[in-house]
Amino acid sequence: MKNIERFRVLVIGRGNAGKTTILRRVCNTVDEPDIFDGKGNKIDNVVVQGTLGRGYHNIEDELVFKSNPGFVFCDSPGFEAGSAEQFEMKSLFWTMQLQ
Repeated sequence: MKNIERFRVLVIGRGNAGKTTILRRVCNTVDEPDIFDGKGNKIDNVVVQGTLGRGYHNIEDELVFKSNPGFVFCDSPGFEAGSAEQFEMKSLFWTMQLQ
């Protein structure tokens, strides 16, 4: 366990189910997370403000709460019935994270 710097957690649920709200509760904060793109570049929260509340979340973006920097959350856009494209996108993401 000493070799593990951060835990990566993928949060999956239907769209607008309150996944980010649950993450805030788990991290015991009301603050917005810092968001980083897949390359580690910080994304201005103002740019993604509309997606933090409701709507689309980019599965490649990493959410890190200052209260719990040891956890990196990937907030999925949610699974919707019959969406093969969303399933393929998540399958590719999981494969890339395992490498």
